[in-house]
Amino acid sequence: MKRALPFLLLCALGLVGCAADDSPGGQAARARHAKFEELGDAFKSLNDQLKGGQPNFTAIKADAAKVAALAPQLKDWFPVGSGPQDGKRTDAKAEVWMRPAEFQQAADRLAAATEALTATVATGDTAAIGASAKTVGGACKACHDKFKED
Repeated sequence: MKRALPFLLLCALGLVGCAADDSPGGQAARARHAKFEELGDAFKSLNDQLKGGQPNFTAIKADAAKVAALAPQLKDWFPVGSGPQDGKRTDAKAEVWMRPAEFQQAADRLAAATEALTATVATGDTAAIGASAKTVGGACKACHDKFKED
């Protein structure tokens, strides 16, 4: 028991250090992460369908709709107080808050690309959907390159 006590104390201190940040900025950073997971999962699912032998157009349509619904909200996921400059744990670079107009333009490009993807999905043309999905992926990458830590 004497040997276990120092170990247990270190574990307890570690847990205190890992406690969730319940400030508005901490909550926003966690919510942002969850939304990006949701967005990424839907986009991955759509691409997986396109790579499969027999794409399920019902699933593709649902995934495209999810991506198109989330993308315009993205600009609102970064409120003041939720960035690394505020001590929040996030993959977002401080540039999101330092260059808001440029970030807004990148978010708008993603929203436009996802809207176009939704329209393309309605055609049922797998090649065109793939090309449109590639445009969405390019918009994601362009934003990540400027505004996300590696």
